Amino acid sequence: MLPVTDALSPRTNRSFACEPPYEDGRLPLVLLYSAVLVVGLPANLLTVFLTLLQVRKKNVLGVYLWALSLCDLTYLGTLPMWADYVGRGHLWPWSSAACKLTGYIFFNNMYISIFLLCCISCDRYVAVVYSVEARGLRRQRHAVLITLAIVLLVATGHIPVFTMKEGAAAEGSGRCFEPNQSSPTVTAFNYARFAIGFLIPLLLLVVTNHGILANVKRSTGLRQGQKQRVRRLAVAVVVLFLVCFAPYHVILLVRAIIFHFPQLEEGTCLFEKTMYTPYTISLGLSTINSAVNPVLYVLSSNNIRKELWRGLAKVCGRELLRPPSSSSQNKIQPSNQTLDLQAGTRTETQQG
Repeated sequence: MLPVTDALSPRTNRSFACEPPYEDGRLPLVLLYSAVLVVGLPANLLTVFLTLLQVRKKNVLGVYLWALSLCDLTYLGTLPMWADYVGRGHLWPWSSAACKLTGYIFFNNMYISIFLLCCISCDRYVAVVYSVEARGLRRQRHAVLITLAIVLLVATGHIPVFTMKEGAAAEGSGRCFEPNQSSPTVTAFNYARFAIGFLIPLLLLVVTNHGILANVKRSTGLRQGQKQRVRRLAVAVVVLFLVCFAPYHVILLVRAIIFHFPQLEEGTCLFEKTMYTPYTISLGLSTINSAVNPVLYVLSSNNIRKELWRGLAKVCGRELLRPPSSSSQNKIQPSNQTLDLQAGTRTETQQG
């Protein structure tokens, strides 16, 4: 589950003498992957179903949430293979095709998730700040088209993963996309991933959530406790993004910069000694996003919590189980129009 690298160049032959510390952090990483799988798999299975119900009700935001849950679920299906790979000391026991496919799923999941998180924040921002103007623009079919475009662009952009020699684990050293070599192509790719896949989305998340907070602060239709809930969710969205994706992309950027100064690594094994272990830890942090997304974006929604309670009531066959009162919803009135913010995530039904 490591970054795409290119063919070996003369300047990277040193890697045979610079063996990365594969044993460092092995057990914590395996435990982290296992914990994410145990928490994330049932949570995403549940939210795929719950968000599908919202999609069938013509909910605009539900499209993004359903796609996000499905994307996370697909990635979680590869975690047992990555955990086994790390547990074996970074030796890939399966075919090269399996290595390339799991690497492809990893990269797709990361960047599809990032772009969908941007869509969710932008949709909430438009619905809250421009509620009246957006009524005719926020259509479910638009959300479907945007989601399909994101999936197709990211999936197409990562097709080269299947041609990389570093994915030929069965024919080589048994390593699957290890980062101990670099090249001009990969360096440019890392710059692009940092700028397009991390920096721009981070700015979007900060701007949109700040706009939501400013609108909530001015609102007279929310109680102080409700404003606090919205504020906590907005902060949590940005903090989670930074925790999960900032370490990985910062290390990619540093790795790309170091490539331009080969004298720093010549005979020193600088990357292997100082950055390889933090790099593997950053990969582990990126997986946490798949387990937390259902709780942060889906299960915090008042509408979806109601659906969950109704489902539990049917399963248990008890009338005592009631959906939470609608009075617990957060409401703001930016333009004399009441908008259900639903614990900070805007999931009201729109006509499609």
